[in-house]
Amino acid sequence: MSETPSITRDDVAHLARLARIDVPPEQLDHYAEQLQVILGAVAQVSEVASEDVPPMSHPLPLVNVFREDVVRSTLSNAEALSGAPSVESERFRVPRILDEE
Repeated sequence: MSETPSITRDDVAHLARLARIDVPPEQLDHYAEQLQVILGAVAQVSEVASEDVPPMSHPLPLVNVFREDVVRSTLSNAEALSGAPSVESERFRVPRILDEE
């Protein structure tokens, strides 16, 4: 396992300033330890990653679950409007909800 660089409290303070995060001085050592653990985990993953494994966005193959896009006949305008309670100018007539024209 390769050695990961050590994170110091000064590094954490610098990162906090860059991110504009107010980290109390008594928390710097705690965050340094946590960041060190994270860097160690990333280093472990980097060691395991192999050149012959292609990068992927998902561990399992994705399958399209949608049906085929097939053109088929649809209702005519008259058929669609046949069940409407009210029709006007070959459109569904609905009650006005706004006072706009």
